[in-house]
Amino acid sequence: GVVYNYNEEGIHRAETGWEQCISIPLVQPDMFGLLQQWDTLLEEFSVGEAWLPHRYEEQDHNCYTYALAFINSVLTAQGKRQMSKSEFTEKFVIPQTKKASKYITLHQELTANDFYIVPLPDQEKQC
Repeated sequence: GVVYNYNEEGIHRAETGWEQCISIPLVQPDMFGLLQQWDTLLEEFSVGEAWLPHRYEEQDHNCYTYALAFINSVLTAQGKRQMSKSEFTEKFVIPQTKKASKYITLHQELTANDFYIVPLPDQEKQC
């Protein structure tokens, strides 16, 4: 897909360069209809004046602020309560970061100790 991000140069849309990022699922399976609108909502949100390059501020108005503001705009449109930075961090960011950290640690240990992983043979091949 396309990754939207915000920095001192404004809004960017990129199809590559984010292969090492952590994807945080935000839309629950029962909300598939929202996925259909997601790109349109994101594009409309991104053209707002709040995301002009000169408004960028490293500590208080940055890419994290952009992502959370978009999520909160979707929540508001659904008639739901907005999330604070700390609530979003605790509920979505920290759990995914912990998973990534465990995976990276495991990968480093396996690599450092000359282990490698091979797929198990299919059940059919074992018969």
